Amino acid sequence: MSNETPNLLYAQSGGVTAVINRSAAAVIATARKHTAKIARVYAARNGILGVLREQLIDTTGESAETIEALGNTPGGAFGSCRYKLKGLAADAAKYQRFLQVCQAHNIGYFLYNGGNDSADTAYKVSQLAATSGYALTCIGVPKTIDNDLALTDVCPGFGSAAKYTAISVLEASLDVASMSETSTKVFVYEVMGRHAGWLAAAGGLAGKSSDEAPQVILFPEIKFDEASFLARVDATVSEVGWCVVVVSEGLKYADGRFVSEAGGKDAFGHAQLGGVAPMLARMVTEKLGYKHHWAVPDYLQRSARHIASGLDAELAWKVGEAAVEYAVAGRNAVMPVIKRVSDAPYRYEIHAAELAEVANNERFMPREFITEDGFGITDAARRYLEPLILGEAYPPYQAGLPAYAVLKNELIAARLPSWTG
Repeated sequence: MSNETPNLLYAQSGGVTAVINRSAAAVIATARKHTAKIARVYAARNGILGVLREQLIDTTGESAETIEALGNTPGGAFGSCRYKLKGLAADAAKYQRFLQVCQAHNIGYFLYNGGNDSADTAYKVSQLAATSGYALTCIGVPKTIDNDLALTDVCPGFGSAAKYTAISVLEASLDVASMSETSTKVFVYEVMGRHAGWLAAAGGLAGKSSDEAPQVILFPEIKFDEASFLARVDATVSEVGWCVVVVSEGLKYADGRFVSEAGGKDAFGHAQLGGVAPMLARMVTEKLGYKHHWAVPDYLQRSARHIASGLDAELAWKVGEAAVEYAVAGRNAVMPVIKRVSDAPYRYEIHAAELAEVANNERFMPREFITEDGFGITDAARRYLEPLILGEAYPPYQAGLPAYAVLKNELIAARLPSWTG
């Protein structure tokens, strides 16, 4: 590396959230306070692919007002991707290309904003840089609506998706109850969550009594039994007059097969899921005769910045800020994580966790968070979940719509041959 002040490279990875850009804004704003150690903040276009393609965005020209607006904007402002680098040996050429790009642009800090796979990538890059004698500080920045990262009380992005889920289930249940006499008896609402049922559990915040929605929650951690499910739905309709079901996309049979597995793999090698809500809704009508409706909010649940959790927005900023502070302090191969100090009021601290301990280490719903019958959440789960959806962080509005940031996203000049990998 040259003797010049190094630059910082930030990238976004995987499925985005309502508040990932708030972490990005925090990274940029905090880095601008450290001009003695950070010259410029670059952002990779479309995550790790942008690094490999040498497509780097210079954020220097963005005003402080624009960066502030970025913090109120959903999606991934610099582009994200689902692209997993394998082991250092298996993908040696790609890792070497990564370092070459960093060297070409005097990158001294790499901050990767993502989930389990991203933590693994950042860790491997830190290992390679160390063995190559290249001074590169690698920091993970946590985010995922799945809430399945290890060593953190909550993942930024989850609280907002949880709030959206709980509100959607509550409001939809009022609709179903209104029409149940002559129309829909069963409503099935599908949420994201491949292996962990945190977001499905958040739907349980919509009601507390057995009569209130959702009367049935289906978790990936509890193996699906068709007969038990249908019996519970039938009993609920008989007693209440209608039934709302919240189901995680990762619902599995006892043999481990996904209920909705559609065949094929995604870019990370995960099984491609095909929509469990319509399958269950059709099952209810075919086996029980009840009219159904179903909904798959899909991207809506992770992009709803207009109803973001206030705490979630705060946490997203704090981890972005801490990531920069760790970087300039020379704390390599770590990730800022959240430690809960108390439930009510919710208080927390930011700690550094080793990337090696976070990488590829999923956190599932504790069994004590799920009722004995497997269809609901316990008081312990409520104590955990309720603080995370507190507070509102509304973006500014203009002409009736949120006023979201639009960045210039101007690429710097490439210095290396084009990547053909």
